[in-house]
Amino acid sequence: MGWPPFIRELDATLSVHSQYVLSGNLYDSHLFPNGDGMALLPLRDMLWEALNASGISCLLIYDPVDGLRVFPEGDEEAEAAAKKLLGKFDAKPSLEGLTRHLAAIARPAEQVRAAFLIEGASRISASGSDLEPAEREFFRFCEKLARTARPVRAPGIRPKPFYNPILWLVERPGDLPSWMSTENDSVRELFVPRPHLGDRQTTARLLARAFAVDPDTDQAASDACDAFAAQADGLTLQSMIEVTRLAKERNVDLADLPDAVRTYKLGVLDNPWSRGHLRKRVLDGEKRVPERVLGQPQAVTKTLDILKRAVLGLSGAQATKAGSRPRGVLFFAGPTGTGKTELAKAITSLVFGDDSAYLRFDMSEYSAEQQGERLIGSPPGYRDSEAGGQLTGAVREDPFRVILFDEIEKAHPSILDKFLQILEDGRLTDGRGHTAHFSESILIFTSNLGSSKVIPGLGYAEIEHRIKASVTDHFYSVLNRPELLNRLGDNVIVFNFIGQEAASKIFDLQLENICKRVTDEHRLTLTIKSEVMGTLREWCTAELDKGGRGIGMALEAHFVNPLARALFDRELKPGAELTVSGITREGSIVELDLS
Repeated sequence: MGWPPFIRELDATLSVHSQYVLSGNLYDSHLFPNGDGMALLPLRDMLWEALNASGISCLLIYDPVDGLRVFPEGDEEAEAAAKKLLGKFDAKPSLEGLTRHLAAIARPAEQVRAAFLIEGASRISASGSDLEPAEREFFRFCEKLARTARPVRAPGIRPKPFYNPILWLVERPGDLPSWMSTENDSVRELFVPRPHLGDRQTTARLLARAFAVDPDTDQAASDACDAFAAQADGLTLQSMIEVTRLAKERNVDLADLPDAVRTYKLGVLDNPWSRGHLRKRVLDGEKRVPERVLGQPQAVTKTLDILKRAVLGLSGAQATKAGSRPRGVLFFAGPTGTGKTELAKAITSLVFGDDSAYLRFDMSEYSAEQQGERLIGSPPGYRDSEAGGQLTGAVREDPFRVILFDEIEKAHPSILDKFLQILEDGRLTDGRGHTAHFSESILIFTSNLGSSKVIPGLGYAEIEHRIKASVTDHFYSVLNRPELLNRLGDNVIVFNFIGQEAASKIFDLQLENICKRVTDEHRLTLTIKSEVMGTLREWCTAELDKGGRGIGMALEAHFVNPLARALFDRELKPGAELTVSGITREGSIVELDLS
């Protein structure tokens, strides 16, 4: 492994470009060849090593905060070269003074090789397109300087002439005026990429020295380094250094670095997934969940299987980067009112002990493309950018969550693209550049796709086939997002229509809730005679295609409304006992006999 590609590109083009605009992974540590091995250096140091190897004597560094200085500090040869080019210079130059120093480097009076590095160039002006007069003059000068720079010929390593380069470090290329580099062949843009797996593996082996092991001779250490590198997907090399420091402070062994990576990413030490009682709670859930989500044995069984996989950390175990993906992903599809949201709440209760711990997004509110900013937040400078993203902010605050995306098919297709990164990489960057990690979350999507193509009475296998076909057709033909469906895999869980037995149980539970509410609110006892109960049951469970929600709506119309009317007309005394002894219906009006 040699110099990074962007360094090789810089070095190879010094004879044709006088200025470079560098963006991307600027604040990371970078690998560079050091003798027979590799070492880690900040970008500034690595640029110096590469430029010095090509015969450049000194590096002048300027930033809007610290001003101008010579690098390497204390290097007599570098200071002599700077003095020869600049004479006595102002350590805190104005923009006008800075233009003189840049001209002295790019059009040197002496054949001295030097480079000028402008750090924090994005901070020179408030906007690349809205410049103050002095800023505009400065950048106009720099544009002309790029075209009028003179190559330097000097004896030594590279005797052929090349330019003394001016290097701009910017957060985004657009931070500089676009006309500086547009159709200006003297200015070259270079992107500094984030580290790939090979970089992370090399770095892991360098950092293993902190644990007094040699991965080249110790197979266990080598495997631990590879696991560390894989788990560090999405991290910079500098972050890997910080993770190693964190591990040493916590007396974590090399083999346990993935746990330190999790702590570093999420910012929390406690891991609910590692709690011993969680496995028992999930086992207990095999009895409790079917009692709560009625009439859906197939959906409940498959959901609990995926939850067990999540608890054991085996979700996506077949993938190279499984460790960074969400703990669990479920796609609930089927007719409305069949228990999809209730099952999501049941899962939340199992894992976190509280139904309300889940985070819900109604995706019908994200039908327009621009509404996606509500999930991840607006970029800096835009309206409401300080508020942050509702999704990314919540996950950064608490990464251990069940997140429900209700009616996902109603979201704008471009918003769905954001889920690709979450499902594949387990992370999402918000508008302010902060990363939210979803590796400890369970994601649940719900959908009513295909509901119009099924009717009560069909067998579950046929309902499952038709709904899955509709889901596939929607992602392939309507959204043109087959890759999103591929990320969901076999986690599409189809809900059946509720049967008569389940409907009767749902009716009993909901009616019991109504009676309990009356008791809690008014401190009286409400009794319903069996013949009234039978009539209500028949009325409320007549249309099973509307599911449990339909039963609730029917109870509200046929019982709660006439009950409220009857109670409103009398004086309610605490401790009173009331009986519903009769019920009649004429059109849509229901009357209760209350005694």
